[in-house]
Amino acid sequence: MTPMKRFLDVLAVLVLAIPLLPLGLLTALAILILDGRPVLYWAERMKTPTQSFKLAKFRSMTVRAAESGVSGGDKANRITKTGRFIRRTRLDELPQLWNVLKGDISFVGPRPPLREYVERFPEIYREVLKSRPGITGLATIVYHRHEELLLARCKTAAETDATYARACVPRKAKLDLLYQRRRNLRFDFYLMLKTVFKRLPL
Repeated sequence: MTPMKRFLDVLAVLVLAIPLLPLGLLTALAILILDGRPVLYWAERMKTPTQSFKLAKFRSMTVRAAESGVSGGDKANRITKTGRFIRRTRLDELPQLWNVLKGDISFVGPRPPLREYVERFPEIYREVLKSRPGITGLATIVYHRHEELLLARCKTAAETDATYARACVPRKAKLDLLYQRRRNLRFDFYLMLKTVFKRLPL
């Protein structure tokens, strides 16, 4: 990540913190009242092929001691009513501003992957993770909805894993590498706008 990209990330967090802080507090309060503790969910993700970090999200599912793998149809019954709303509106990702401030991720880049997929597909993530992971990015904008539909059809954890590994990992990687070849600050800014204003052309 270039010094200018890092500077703009921190500046954007500080600017967005003012309007988004009350929204974040209301979301946290709603989860606490309606679903109880914990309010936050901390997930291990990878920012390089060898370095992990804890990604913060507002909790959208019932708590289970042994949690692993991507979310598919096999976990649908665990999503709370509050969770469905905050996932649909992406409010669950507000705490990731903390990760941006810490430098774990950027605003724009590939979504940070789970360790198990980095270890299973080292040749893919060796290239993808040359870019700092981000909250949003080209693959997120282009493929996220299709990924959700694919995984929603899965009935077991094994089926979810197989579908994600076979269909999602390589297709998202192609988009992430396309972003990597074309990335610049203007493109980053446009992808941030496109994330919010979905009608913008891409």
